[in-house]
Amino acid sequence: MRARSTIFTLFVEYIYPERRARVRDLITMMEVLGFSEAAVRAALSRSAKRGWVVPERRGRIAYYALSNRVYWQVRQVRRRLYEARTSWDGRFLLVLPEGPKERGERERFRREMALLGYGSLQSGVYLGAGVDLAATQELLAFYGLSATLFRAEHLGPKEEVLRAFSLKEASAHYQTLFSSVPPVLEDPLLAFRTLTRLVHEMRKLLFLDPLLPPEVLPPGFPGPSARERFLTLRETLYRQAEPFLKRLSLSPLTPGGITFRG
Repeated sequence: MRARSTIFTLFVEYIYPERRARVRDLITMMEVLGFSEAAVRAALSRSAKRGWVVPERRGRIAYYALSNRVYWQVRQVRRRLYEARTSWDGRFLLVLPEGPKERGERERFRREMALLGYGSLQSGVYLGAGVDLAATQELLAFYGLSATLFRAEHLGPKEEVLRAFSLKEASAHYQTLFSSVPPVLEDPLLAFRTLTRLVHEMRKLLFLDPLLPPEVLPPGFPGPSARERFLTLRETLYRQAEPFLKRLSLSPLTPGGITFRG
C-alpha cells in the first residue's frame, strides 16, 4: 500500500460523504497503518500539486479537501463496491470514443473506463454490461471526448464477450483476498488495519472485475461470493474498530454511511 493510494482509500471508506478531512485525523489513521507523519504530509503535498486535493484552513485547524474530479472517482468506487446491482436487461453498452490521442492520457482513460465496469473488445472499443450510462457520459465530458454509443444484444457464445475482461487475473486476486485476515480481531487498531487493507484491495479489484451480471459470468468465478463475504466482514470490522474511529473527528461517527444489520 502506497501512501497516496492509501489516503484515497481512507476518503472512500471513512470520510465520504464528506469531502474534506482534518490533517491530524489523516495522520492518525495513516500512522496506525504504518506510515510516518512525514510520509503522510509529503503524500498530501504531492497530491495537492497534482490538483487531487486542496489544502484548507479553518482557524487553527488544517484540512485537505478532495477536488471535484477525485470526489467523483470516490463516488464511483463506492457505487460499485456498495450499491445493489439493478437487474440486467440483456443488452450491452458499446462506447466508441474519439480519442484520447496522447498515450498517457489514453491509458488513464482506459483505466477509468475499467473502473466503471468496461472491458476492451479491441483498441478504442469499450464494452460494458450493467454499467452506469450517466457516469460514462460524465467521464467522456471530463476528457472532452465525443463518442458513439450503442445498446446491443450479443448473439454469439458468451466466451466472445468475456475476452474483453480481465477475469482470470481478478479470479487469482480473489483467491488470496482474505488470506491475511487474522482469526481473532478483538483489538480496534487491528480491526481498522484489516478493514482498510480489505477495502484497499477490493477497490483495486474494480479495475479487473467489471461486476458482470450473473448471466454473463463464467462458471465458478469467485467474485460474487468474495464480495458477499467482504460486505459481511466489513460490518464486523466496523464494530470492532469503532473505539478507535470515535476518537477521530470524522462525521458521521459510523464511517462511510454503513448501516449495520441486527
